[in-house]
Amino acid sequence: MSVAKPQGTMLGHPKGLFLLFTTELWERFSYYAMRAILVLYLVDSVQSQGGHGLGWTSADALSLYGTFTGLVYLTPLIGGWLADAYLGQRRAIIIGGALMAAGQFILGTPHAWVPGMETEVFYLGLGVLILGNGLFKPNISTMVGDLYEEGDHRRDGAFTIFYMGINVGAFLSGIIVGSVVAYFDGNFQAGFICAGIGMVISLIIQFMFAQKLLGDIGRRPAAQLEKEKAAEKGEVRKEPLTKVERDRIKVIMIMGLFTIIFWAGFEQAGGLMNLFTNDFTDRSIGSWEVPTTWFQSLNAMFIVIFAPVVASIWIRLGKNEPNSPVKFALGLVLLGIGFLFMIGAVLEMGGDANAKSSMWWLVGAYFFHTMGELCLSPIGLSMVTKLAPLRIASLMMGAWFLFVAAANKIGGVVGSFIGHGGPKEEQLANAMSIFAGIAITAAASGILLYFMADKLVDWMHGAEDGPVHTEEEALEEEMAVTAEHEGIKH
Repeated sequence: MSVAKPQGTMLGHPKGLFLLFTTELWERFSYYAMRAILVLYLVDSVQSQGGHGLGWTSADALSLYGTFTGLVYLTPLIGGWLADAYLGQRRAIIIGGALMAAGQFILGTPHAWVPGMETEVFYLGLGVLILGNGLFKPNISTMVGDLYEEGDHRRDGAFTIFYMGINVGAFLSGIIVGSVVAYFDGNFQAGFICAGIGMVISLIIQFMFAQKLLGDIGRRPAAQLEKEKAAEKGEVRKEPLTKVERDRIKVIMIMGLFTIIFWAGFEQAGGLMNLFTNDFTDRSIGSWEVPTTWFQSLNAMFIVIFAPVVASIWIRLGKNEPNSPVKFALGLVLLGIGFLFMIGAVLEMGGDANAKSSMWWLVGAYFFHTMGELCLSPIGLSMVTKLAPLRIASLMMGAWFLFVAAANKIGGVVGSFIGHGGPKEEQLANAMSIFAGIAITAAASGILLYFMADKLVDWMHGAEDGPVHTEEEALEEEMAVTAEHEGIKH
């Protein structure tokens, strides 16, 4: 029994792609708006002292941030399995989106409504948000691939379009939520409400257009469809996984270990680098001060600008184009270079915690981190969808996010070494050690992966080899490699 495909195209792609694009845009807006202000909300002073936060130390805030973002990428493992086996992707997305919206609104509950229970309500909101994300995250990405038949070369280009939706949402989030918080005199809970509204918009779009534009895609569990297809062909699979499938899964697992190192450093953006921006950076342009959260939009802006450029470079290299593991290794080295800029920012302050570093150090750091992401992150989602057996595609996507979960928790622990509310000079010295440690670890890991690349390509069993298309088609496919993050993006 086959799945009914939707009718109608736009720009050469199924119209359902643009529904998924818009749904993901608003979901990513919601998530990144919340991420941009979470740590700032935690460390802001309590209401009785004139603030709007919970009054935590920087170390405690960064540790919690690591735990939260880690769980955000852990629960998709369960959500992917539930969708594959029982719910179907569409139902999982709706349930997950509703929970995420509820979580954002709970975080936005004014302190005046819950006196003495601010922390408990905060944890409740985070918990609901994490559960909802687990159902939403692995399934929206998998449905993009389901729009296309096997071997359809448009599939990679579709991920490029989808990826742009992720980054448009991420770019808008930091700008809009920062402006909303500033308008309400530093009330971060207004920012959480803003994030919740973004998630509601995402849900409304799904309710209104999903059946018309997606047809039956995602309505039934993938495991059930796989079983029916096998029955139609008279196939009975005796061995759970073939040797080729096992080798390809090994590649996913090994690359996952290196992705932990990359994202543990990269995710300092919402944690330690966010606090450094807030406390130690001169954000003044004339008499106007750039909101801290706006720097969170630099990554998304650089992605949209430079993704086509990087893709074009790979194409122009032709036969000299590096394979996927080598690109991954280059990404790790570029991450390390980005942290050299953060070291420069600390050195400019000369050990004086009352001094301020130039904001251009941050711009440079985010630029190289983005270049690293463009070399590394795209391999993730694209690689998983190409190497994972169809019957466990969402499960393997969840497994990939498991590595990102570990990375986020490790990143939070590393960031928390800044100290528990000690003197600013001590925190500054600790930040210097953290930035240097990440730079060295990332570069060394990149070198190690470079020497492992050939063996990993062997285990891919031809996944690195594709049909030759026109240069325009090849450019589209290379840009599609940027489809990941949100996968992993995040």
